[in-house]
Amino acid sequence: MNRYPVWKYAIMVIALLVGVIYTLPNLFGEAPAVQVSAGKATVRVDTGTQARIESAIKAAGLQADLITFDGNSVKARFDSTDNQLKAKDAIQKALNPDPADPGYVVALNLVSRSPAWLSALHASPMYLGLDLRGGVHFMLQVDMQAALTKKAESLGGDLRSVLREKNIRHGGISRNGQIIEVRFRDAATLDAAKRVIQEQFTELQTTDAPEGSEYKLIATIRPEAARRVQEQAVKQNITTLHNRINELGVSEPVIQQQGLDRIVVQLPGVQDTAKAKDILGRTATLEMRLVDDSAEGRDAEAGRGPVPFGSERYLERDGRAVIVKKQVIITGDSLTDAQPGFDSQNQQPKVDLTVDAKGGRIMRDTSRENLKKRMAILLFEKGKGEVLTAPVIQGELGNRFQISGAMTVVEANDLALLLRAGSLAAPMEIIEERTIGPSLGAENIAKGFNSVIWGFLVIVAFMAAYYMLFGLFSGIALAFNLLLLVAILSMLQATLTLPGMAAMALALGMAIDSNVLINERVREELRNGVSPQAAIHAGYDRAWATIFDSNITTLIAGLALLAFGSGPVRGFAVVHCIGILTSMFSAVFFSRGLVNLWYGSKKKLKTVSIGTVWRPDGDGVVATSGTNGR
Repeated sequence: MNRYPVWKYAIMVIALLVGVIYTLPNLFGEAPAVQVSAGKATVRVDTGTQARIESAIKAAGLQADLITFDGNSVKARFDSTDNQLKAKDAIQKALNPDPADPGYVVALNLVSRSPAWLSALHASPMYLGLDLRGGVHFMLQVDMQAALTKKAESLGGDLRSVLREKNIRHGGISRNGQIIEVRFRDAATLDAAKRVIQEQFTELQTTDAPEGSEYKLIATIRPEAARRVQEQAVKQNITTLHNRINELGVSEPVIQQQGLDRIVVQLPGVQDTAKAKDILGRTATLEMRLVDDSAEGRDAEAGRGPVPFGSERYLERDGRAVIVKKQVIITGDSLTDAQPGFDSQNQQPKVDLTVDAKGGRIMRDTSRENLKKRMAILLFEKGKGEVLTAPVIQGELGNRFQISGAMTVVEANDLALLLRAGSLAAPMEIIEERTIGPSLGAENIAKGFNSVIWGFLVIVAFMAAYYMLFGLFSGIALAFNLLLLVAILSMLQATLTLPGMAAMALALGMAIDSNVLINERVREELRNGVSPQAAIHAGYDRAWATIFDSNITTLIAGLALLAFGSGPVRGFAVVHCIGILTSMFSAVFFSRGLVNLWYGSKKKLKTVSIGTVWRPDGDGVVATSGTNGR
């Protein structure tokens, strides 16, 4: 009746082993480290960089506990913060000889002290939130007016192209901020232009008025279209920040919208505010412009004369100068995809680009008018522009075209990555910054840890005193529940915050409720005169329905918090929901396994240790031995 088959005990043992293995990394703590990442999109971090870092550390007379390369960054772990700071200075001098133009970001960080055999099993500690681990918090404000101005500039260029395609003559298109002005010589041409705008430019609203002998059409962005532009600007900026920060290997960065025009960025474990600003400053803007191939432009490129009016001078990665025109053909906003590949004719590396309909139309017109001329692709980072490549236009381009030439496979892959990384839809500025030191985080961890441990000990002591051996079984099941909860959070690489620790303490209280229901149900069966074995069996079976109902209703509330909450609320909800599932498993399946292991083999069981059982005796209610059952 009260015996588990072997496979159920096997599940218990496996769950216990998995819980121990994946909980262990959280007990080793974190060590100070130096993290080296690419400071520019055109700089690569590879095993060669790791070798240079190792040499710099040895030259400084320091010894790193561990140096690892994860594909995006190199992390060097040290035994003390003093050695961490000394190593940072040494690495900074070795990798960035020119402080004004650093190629690498050398930042302070924290890494796990887990031994190698746990890392080989992919057992990693939970990520800790900003309030526990320390780090930096930024609030950035998106310049919405700049986003609208940029949109108006794009619409103005599209309008110029469409009017030319429709052969509608105008006296000039000018833009004043977010207002587009078009002049016409007669009313018939004005009406034709208005019809084109109504059909193809639904985002614009127009008014017109006579101006001397001409007519002036004024186009502005509709309010609903302006709201969409602003929403898309924030979303694109968030996506771009994710792409850039994820390349740096920052553990669980928090990047989320707050309000209409603000973005919150939290970088746990990053201790250096200046370097964190460098990370945010890596957001790049991509532009395509024509190379100035005039005689003056070629002279300026060779260093024999000044840069012509309307052009600018930029450098390629190998240091060669390129003179490009100021007029931007298309930006990274129009680029939808970039993939590396090989040319089918000569098998040389290439990059296939795909642009949106607007970009395709502009590229078609530009390439048709500038055959055999060069087009430069520029990347702007931290206010500095760099020419990624300047290929020759070999034919009429459209929505899909390719870049090929003297590039290696690695360079083609890098170029495709840079082009896909995207650009900011609108500039941002930091309006709030906050640094949380690791000492404050350690204090929060200690307080949260103590609250969970003391809550656990008090619950176990009460259960053991009130339910005796059954209470002890409940305490063991509760410990298994806590172990399993921490292991699952570590396996999921969830981020633990103070609200999450509160949810963990709450999960302990809710988990013990299930054991109280079971124990009281067993007592009720004993009061009714049922034999101990039958009372144990009936207690677990009949309490299950109540336990399931109560936990499901609580789980629904947790899922609602998870679906509609944000930030700390979601952190609480994740731990809360997982805690409910682990408590149901531990309170019913695991605790029953312990009881069956202890009592199941006893055929003639006379008593069970479950505390005092109150039962009717004659006309009153008397206390009898809690271990007696009939």
